[in-house]
Amino acid sequence: MAFEDFPILHYLGIAVDILLVWYVIYKVIMVVRGTKAVQLVKGITVIILVRQVSLYLGLHTLQWLMDQALLWGFLAVIIIFQPELRRALEQLGRGKLFSRTASQGEEEQANTVEAILKATDYMAKRRIGALMTIEKDTGMGDYIETGIILNSKLSSELLINIFIPNTPLHDGAVIIKDNQVAAAACYLPLSESPFISKELGTRHRAAVGISEVTDSLTIVVSEETGSVTVTKNGELHRDLSKEALAEILKAELITMVKQTSSNLWQWRVRRNG
Repeated sequence: MAFEDFPILHYLGIAVDILLVWYVIYKVIMVVRGTKAVQLVKGITVIILVRQVSLYLGLHTLQWLMDQALLWGFLAVIIIFQPELRRALEQLGRGKLFSRTASQGEEEQANTVEAILKATDYMAKRRIGALMTIEKDTGMGDYIETGIILNSKLSSELLINIFIPNTPLHDGAVIIKDNQVAAAACYLPLSESPFISKELGTRHRAAVGISEVTDSLTIVVSEETGSVTVTKNGELHRDLSKEALAEILKAELITMVKQTSSNLWQWRVRRNG
């Protein structure tokens, strides 16, 4: 008897097939998420939509252009995203591509907030210059690779030791990823915004620069004044108290606290252009 002779088994097979396909798509999205490939997927989606609209409206020239973009785009993708493709294949070879991804617990994130607060308060009181960037949804792999890879457990003592003057890692930025110190002495892009105060130095320009190209949260401790600054979405927020910094970190990093961050940024922080 054929498989189709059993309707229940037939429909069960279809359901399992659909679930497996969705699972594969979900895992691929998890691999791509947080990398430059996300922007690529968005661009391809736009091209496909424009092609379909041009096909429907009979815009033959535009349709031809979109066809050429799709035809040659795959070759460009392989060249441009060769590092990402290589990394994905390496993960597949290690059996990590479809491994279970555990979400960060609230307790672990709370420990991260506490460590950053303690280190920032210590360095601010002693005017130790520091630059710490916390990765969120947008991947920062390119910037991590510019520094010294650590992948160390995050602690206030480690952060303080990194930024002690005249130590090998004190220059550059620390990048925090998945509640770990991913790398130190990293290079960040400098902002070219003309609205940044002239009294601010390279650390602040780097903090604004990385916030313009990623959704990261960056903390700066001034070496001259000991003041604490936070940047996000290209905005510079200066002279934060310990309490204000704690509110921002809790709102941005602790998963269970889903209060509207925009209200905190508007009411709790003094904005400086």
